[in-house]
Amino acid sequence: MRSPRSIWKYAITAALVLSPWVQACAQDAVEGIVAIVGREIILKSDVDGQLEVMAQRDPRMNKKDPSLRKAILDQLINERLIVTKAIEDSVDVQDEEITQRMEYQIQMLVQQYGSEKRIEDLYGMSMSRIRKDFRDEIRKRLLVEKIQGEKFGEVKASRSDVEAFFTRYKDSIPQINDRVDLYHIVKYVTASSEKNKEAQGLALRIRDSIVKGGSFSDFARRYSGDPVSAANGGDLGTVEKGKFVPAFESAAFALEANEMSQPIETPFGWHIIQLISKTSQTITCRHILIRVGQSDEDREVVKKQLADIRERVKNGEDFEALAKKYSEEKETQGFGGAMGQIDLQRLPEDMRKSIAAMNDGDVTEPLPYAADPTKPGFHILWRKKFLKQHFPTLEEDFKQLEQMASMEKRQRLEQEWIQELRKKLYWEVR
Repeated sequence: MRSPRSIWKYAITAALVLSPWVQACAQDAVEGIVAIVGREIILKSDVDGQLEVMAQRDPRMNKKDPSLRKAILDQLINERLIVTKAIEDSVDVQDEEITQRMEYQIQMLVQQYGSEKRIEDLYGMSMSRIRKDFRDEIRKRLLVEKIQGEKFGEVKASRSDVEAFFTRYKDSIPQINDRVDLYHIVKYVTASSEKNKEAQGLALRIRDSIVKGGSFSDFARRYSGDPVSAANGGDLGTVEKGKFVPAFESAAFALEANEMSQPIETPFGWHIIQLISKTSQTITCRHILIRVGQSDEDREVVKKQLADIRERVKNGEDFEALAKKYSEEKETQGFGGAMGQIDLQRLPEDMRKSIAAMNDGDVTEPLPYAADPTKPGFHILWRKKFLKQHFPTLEEDFKQLEQMASMEKRQRLEQEWIQELRKKLYWEVR
């Protein structure tokens, strides 16, 4: 029987979502060493755990296939060799990087299961123990990524590499799906100062009511705009430094146990924070969030601005020049609003239908845009060019082929490097 820990290890390091099958695994297996790599060991449960994760992703897989177990063991040996080399080369990973990766992957699991409490129930351990037990696994994964990035991150296929790649694989490269070269201009909806003052005032009144004897939990359930924590009376659990936005974290760490903050403004709105306990690296607290609502009037102002820009494009003005001047999304503004050539099937259904029905050069009406949940807004999209599904050619699809060739080149160089590590570093299979 595989232990919950051995399977969770691969769930947390690969950010994979596991099924409640783990709940049935109540006892640890006898840990047998199957390989040694430098100072690292590989246990039978390591192989079993990865095998179980793969089986859950593909139930048709034959878990008893010895060639599959060998492939998994080979991959684990390769990973340990890279970790050993990274340590030998003094590659460093900061604690903050480990914490950020851990929290990101835990949040992926929270999205799947609904809450950290549910994860604790499934895996039979507290979140604090999960974070403590698997820091080393996260550290190793980051070491692998960092040394691979240092050695191969800048590897790029030359034009001759791309041409050779295309000649070698052109009969097996699949067709490139319908694509559209899209550009957009983004405008964010900002609440009026009046709405912001209203939210701050409500937060102050709620705080005053709690100070006079009201229940923090009751007010959180009634008023908080954070539905996940509101259901638990505002409880945010125990969180390590670096997870909260700076304004929230700074205010929370400045509190003493049971102390309640004045309303604190963040991109999410106004918070009332109550500290439960803290250490130098963690904080346990609860909060009430009063979101700053954007009124219909605020939204209409933005839509009107975008509609005016759309008319200017229809009258002959250059979309890219207007995007550089008016778009508020910094990531695309400097590139004239360019979003790149996008696979039509990857667009949301409503947008896909709208874009497909347009002609090259057309611009959409203002559409909702919320890439960042703290910054709702609208955007207009310009269809520069539609590219129908086709077999790739060097002339039409050089960039896509360059990406494929670069990836193939990196993978080939990595494999050659790993084979060299197998010759130079100590390892053995038991």
